[in-house]
Amino acid sequence: MADLPELAGSFSAALRDAGIPVSPDRTRNFVRAVTVLAPATTRELRHCALATLLSGREQIEPFDAVFRDVFGGPAGQGARRGQPGDPPRSPPTVVSGHAPGAVSDTADGRGRDTGVEPRETPVPFVASPLDRLAERDFAQLSTEELARLAEVMRTLVLRTPTRPSRRHHPAHHGARIDMRRTLSAGHRTGGQPLRLFRFEPRTRPRDLVVLCDISGSMEPYARAMLQLLYCAARAARAEVFTFATRLTRLTPALRRTGPDDALARAGRAAPDWSGGTRIADCLAEFNERFGRRGMARGAVVAIVSDGWDTGTPADLATQMVRLSRVAYRVIWVNPRTASPRYRPLVAGMAAALPYCDAVVSAHSLAALDDFTAVLSAPRNRR
Repeated sequence: MADLPELAGSFSAALRDAGIPVSPDRTRNFVRAVTVLAPATTRELRHCALATLLSGREQIEPFDAVFRDVFGGPAGQGARRGQPGDPPRSPPTVVSGHAPGAVSDTADGRGRDTGVEPRETPVPFVASPLDRLAERDFAQLSTEELARLAEVMRTLVLRTPTRPSRRHHPAHHGARIDMRRTLSAGHRTGGQPLRLFRFEPRTRPRDLVVLCDISGSMEPYARAMLQLLYCAARAARAEVFTFATRLTRLTPALRRTGPDDALARAGRAAPDWSGGTRIADCLAEFNERFGRRGMARGAVVAIVSDGWDTGTPADLATQMVRLSRVAYRVIWVNPRTASPRYRPLVAGMAAALPYCDAVVSAHSLAALDDFTAVLSAPRNRR
């Protein structure tokens, strides 16, 4: 199936060959109209094309001829009107499609009968390659699709909720009075402060901490998740770790180089790649070495893992309690939850679930919207 920009370009070229002056701007407007309106039949697509590609009524007849050749449509230019004794025509059938299309029973788009029999068909193309990629599970992507995914994910912006800063700035309707500015201004009016200056605290994004499971059970999602870690590490206040049998801090490796080199360095920095999983031990190391120092205090912590753990559930629950007490929010990213048959029966996932503020799948490009949404959401009580 054709890509929308490619098909629009071919259609515009065919119209120019037929003597209709279609400019690049008109082609661009046609693509935008199709994208916004998402017509489901060739009738609707024709209306989009008429409104965006033509500049005069005299162009409608050659336009319809080209439209029929490209998309299919009325059966024959200038088809005769129905005559007495002709068999009755069947009513038009509308077939839904994923993308737009249009054929009309009017020649000028105003509802005037031209004797052309209406026939609606699904449009012969679907969404762009990026749209088709959006719903694909990361574990099912080919090497070429993963490369395209990487390019898209590098534009991903991860935002966290804001928190009050110790610094402040002037504000007309601030909750607190700035006594220093108020009294200083009063010296210029005989010691009588005629105006109250106010201020309010500045805000800054909360820190983001991402801990990603790189054990064997997460290997199908490993490359896509590393791209996610790269996006996180590029944030101003973010820390990135991987874990399997040990905890590895990857923030310096992912920040100092380009994306390709950064991911290669990250792979070399994590010697336990595709190994076993000791989530509880790795969380304990994080809590002792980094969490207690303040890295997790008031931060949004995202744990990317399917919950498979070789340790005891009680140990994992203990470390999750410690983490949840200092973190602003704890988000668990489990690609396995995308399946409608998923149940949190894995002991590690079941032990961690009560201490999570949100659980998302992030198994596809479209599902990352849920992840970014919960990252920026305010805290909710567990």
